[in-house]
Amino acid sequence: MEQNKAFSSGKNVEGDTWYVDNYVLLKNYYDMTISRIAARCIRSGNIAIEEYKHYAYVLDVLEEINETGEYIVAHPNLYSYVDKKISGGINALKSNLREFKTELERNASPDMIKQDKDELNKVKDVLGAIDKSNDPTIGAGMSADEVVNKLINQQQGHSQQVKAHQQEHHERPRNFNPNQPQG
Repeated sequence: MEQNKAFSSGKNVEGDTWYVDNYVLLKNYYDMTISRIAARCIRSGNIAIEEYKHYAYVLDVLEEINETGEYIVAHPNLYSYVDKKISGGINALKSNLREFKTELERNASPDMIKQDKDELNKVKDVLGAIDKSNDPTIGAGMSADEVVNKLINQQQGHSQQVKAHQQEHHERPRNFNPNQPQG
């Protein structure tokens, strides 16, 4: 959220109302864009919106909506202006913002996840540590390295057998007759 540093200090309510107006414009733009992309996806063979080639742009718009919404929520002096501009007021904005955040989190790319320095710890907390002490499959079978080495050895052994067979075939005289005494 480093872009928030470029936002106003919040002391000038008149200057900060721009963020509310921008939030409304971005939200409407996002809704229209999703509708348009959905239609294009249907015409493109009914693909999922997430598979649309420019879906990353949609996520970028969504990220900007979230940043702007968070700024507004963090500045209670804007709430009266929000009530005038958004049906349902600040509660509607907060509700929409929660939905947008969820959508963004579900569809964030690995590059977007990297922006959050605590993301790896969050994932570990959600997944928990995997305890292998009671795993009945430990020690059963070979590791991937062992399998690869075995296959390489088998391939080398097969190659050596083929070479030996070829050498044996080339060492025999072409007119070899086992019933004829060798001279």
